[in-house]
Order: sequence, then structure tokens, then C-alpha cells
Amino acid sequence: MNFLSLSCPVFTMRAGRRAVLAMAAFLLTACAAKAPQRIDYTAFRESRPRSILVMPPVNLAPDEKAPTSFLATATMPLAESGYYVIPVTLSEETFKQNGMNVAEEAQNVDPGKLREIFGADAALYITVNRFGTSYRMLDSVVEAGASAKLVDIRNGRELWQGQVTMSQSSNQNNSSGLVGMLLSAAVNQISNTLTDRAHEVAGIANYRLLSAGYENGILYGPYSPKAGTDSNSH
Repeated sequence: MNFLSLSCPVFTMRAGRRAVLAMAAFLLTACAAKAPQRIDYTAFRESRPRSILVMPPVNLAPDEKAPTSFLATATMPLAESGYYVIPVTLSEETFKQNGMNVAEEAQNVDPGKLREIFGADAALYITVNRFGTSYRMLDSVVEAGASAKLVDIRNGRELWQGQVTMSQSSNQNNSSGLVGMLLSAAVNQISNTLTDRAHEVAGIANYRLLSAGYENGILYGPYSPKAGTDSNSH
């Protein structure tokens, strides 16, 4: 009886220690797995694109407004990073005039043909995977996320790819209790939908995804005073 009463705590302590060590190893492994890999910018530096054509975004999100928001907010960060961007209204209308009303059809056009029509050096292909407001138990969250790749349409060579997800919570500082939080989340969801805050979050996501100067981001273009100074490119 005494043996049991003494050994059980020891066993429990040892098992608990092993569990803690196993959890720590798991967390370290998870963190290591999620660490972003550095991008090889060799092709980007060799290509040195001056102009970019933003392709109609493919939409995997349930909200049909998602592609419009990402297309409309893509020009500014690219231009501020030092590139000439083909006006998106012009390119979108050109695709429609040629019977391509679906983004997937436009994105399947041969790169050489895009170069012939628009005269750009590179094309940006965007896929939207998150967009809109979702109601969660005690919160209303606005999300926007997309992946993108930049392709040299003079030779079809992929220059860069990246992805981003942004979210904005409505109840981060709510301390009005459970009922108040539930009510606030419901009201915020309606407000977020009516004011289309997802469009604003999409703009923020695009700035993070398509602005130069971030780790694993695009390089500064030739029209930027910072061209060639990227730490990413070395």
C-alpha cells in the first residue's frame, strides 16, 4: 500500500514531464514547418519587368464581389513599388470584348498572346480564397485573402509567388459580458456587410501582398528610387 502511494505520484510526475517535453517538441516542429521559405529571386532579377498586366482574379470565395475588390486595389501597391501597371479597366474590357467573361478563361490565355495584345513585360495572376464577413460565436470577423504569381509573358517564366490573409475582428476590446458580446457581434456583422468592410480589408491585403520591401515580397521596380536595393534580391 505504501509502495503504491509513493510510486504513483512519481509515475505521474514522470508522465507529466514527458507530456510537456512532447508538447514542446511538437510546438517547435510546428513552428519550424510554418517558417516561410526564402524565395529565389534569380529569375526576377534577370527579367527586370517594367510593366505589369493584372489579370482578372479567379474567385474561390463565396462572395461574387471579391474579384472586383482585389482587382481594383491591385494597381496602387504595384505602382508605388515602381512599376507601370496596365489600366485594369482597359484590360478587363479588352478581355470581355474578346468573349472572355470568366477569369479562368482569361488566365488561360497564352502569355505570348498577352504580350502581343497589351505589350506588358509581366502578368500578375491572382486567386482570391477568402473574402467577406463571417459570424462566429462571440465575434464578427471580416476576412480577405489571396495568392498571386508574377509571370514574364515574354518567355512564360515564373518570377515570383506569394500569398496573404488579413482579418479584422469587431469584438477585440468588448467587455460588456456574454449577452453584450453576442449582440455586438450580430450588429457588427450587419454593419460590416452594409459598409462592405471586406473591400477595405481586401485593399489592406493587396498592399501587404503586392508591395515591395516585405520579406518574400516583390522586388522594387525600375521606376522606384529604391530599385536594386532590396535585401530580398541578394
